[in-house]
Amino acid sequence: MTTQLYAPRPMRVVVAPGSKAEAFCRNYRTGVHPGPVPVPHSEAIAPGFRPRPGLDMSDFGGKIIRDLVYTNFFVGGAGAWAASDMQNIDSHLSKAMSDVRLNNVLVQYYRRAPGISTTFRPSSVLPGAPPAEVSQTDVEHLLAGLQAQGKLNGFDVASTVFNFMLPRGVVLTIDDGQPARTTPTARHRPHDPPHEVDEKSSSLEGLGGFHGSIQVGAQRAYYAVGVFSEGNNGIVAFDQPWKNVVATFYHELVEARTDADVEEQTRDKIGWVNARGEEIGDIPLSLAGANLSKVMKEVPLADGSGTVPIQLMWSNAVHGPEGPIAVPHPGH
Repeated sequence: MTTQLYAPRPMRVVVAPGSKAEAFCRNYRTGVHPGPVPVPHSEAIAPGFRPRPGLDMSDFGGKIIRDLVYTNFFVGGAGAWAASDMQNIDSHLSKAMSDVRLNNVLVQYYRRAPGISTTFRPSSVLPGAPPAEVSQTDVEHLLAGLQAQGKLNGFDVASTVFNFMLPRGVVLTIDDGQPARTTPTARHRPHDPPHEVDEKSSSLEGLGGFHGSIQVGAQRAYYAVGVFSEGNNGIVAFDQPWKNVVATFYHELVEARTDADVEEQTRDKIGWVNARGEEIGDIPLSLAGANLSKVMKEVPLADGSGTVPIQLMWSNAVHGPEGPIAVPHPGH
């Protein structure tokens, strides 16, 4: 028998605050009629954030990935990508995910583990012309196809996240995970007139990416997907699109490792989320509001080799966005 979900349903997406995509994802997560959903008010003018313990995350005991492996699949063939963009994405995301001071913020969520690690496996370019639009179903079919072709052989699927990088101009869409509907449902208020339900949102409306999983044989395979954010597509926070890509996938990889089984909607599968169903990267974005620069930052690396574009993650220890720090919080 399936255990019913009594914990918040996680959002699992990265969306621009105040966007149509954010409203869509919050509405469908909570099962209410499409329309405005209250979110935490963004902070005032100050560059910092005041502590908000009421937004802290809780551990529901689901799967977390302490020792993460990931690889990048660049969709659309080599002709769809500038070699410099692929190199910058690979190198800077790898540095961000392995930076000791950024990981010092995250270790508090690993149930008193002494530390966490991340291993980047070399990226691949997937053949084929770039599609105009990619849906969640498309991504999952692509991942299943790679598994069937033996392309995932050699990976420990249980601890690996497969990143799908979409090239310039490709639109990403996500639906509510329910069967198609064109008639009113329980998600409408009783007296609403019949109308067609908008069941998906796109990167043209503020969606940057999302993470999820599919069943592969006896295991689940984990993935993240994101757009090449520039112009009106995706979430633009930095001066170069590749930096937006790095920050988006940093968000998704950290969420995937702190709430891996987000697709399995039962309480015992949920990892770290707060009472609103927000994952570790969602809370800072909702607080930042239109001022993305408060949480989307280029931070110095601990090894002194430069900076990386990332999104600050939520820290229960300080009840707000935090990072990087010299040592983990005591008693993590």
